[in-house]
Amino acid sequence: MVDYDFLLQELKRILKEKQLKFTRQRELILKALYDNPGHFSPEEIHRLVQQTAPDAKVGIATVYRTLALLEEEGLADSLSFGKEGKRYEIGLKKHHDHLICTRCGKIIEFVDEVIEERQEAVGRRFDFTITDHTMKIIGICKECREAEEKNSQQDKKQETL
Repeated sequence: MVDYDFLLQELKRILKEKQLKFTRQRELILKALYDNPGHFSPEEIHRLVQQTAPDAKVGIATVYRTLALLEEEGLADSLSFGKEGKRYEIGLKKHHDHLICTRCGKIIEFVDEVIEERQEAVGRRFDFTITDHTMKIIGICKECREAEEKNSQQDKKQETL
């Protein structure tokens, strides 16, 4: 994973370039993403910042604006969940794809070289230069399937009583 000091210096450079102020609030949002591996909604990031720095007075609007800036500049990546909004993770990580459970929202990151090679072959077939891609595979995780099976078996037992 990319070094936090590098990310912080990149944020400072970007803000200076855009003639925006470097603030503790922006740094805390970046740090929350960096320190917490996973994929978080803006509200969850806001809670993480509140927990680590309750005196910082970071508003939810600041979180949304900062996440938009971080994503625009490649320091954060997001996955869109339609009506449920986006979930964010730190950017500049090694490329990976996602499995997303529709029941519990769990996100599993994976890398599969066969998939990567196949995508390149598709690009070549259509004379298309791939510069980036995002893959999310939607389904139901093992834990949710097992819970559903257990509930179904319990329902059947109740029916026989």
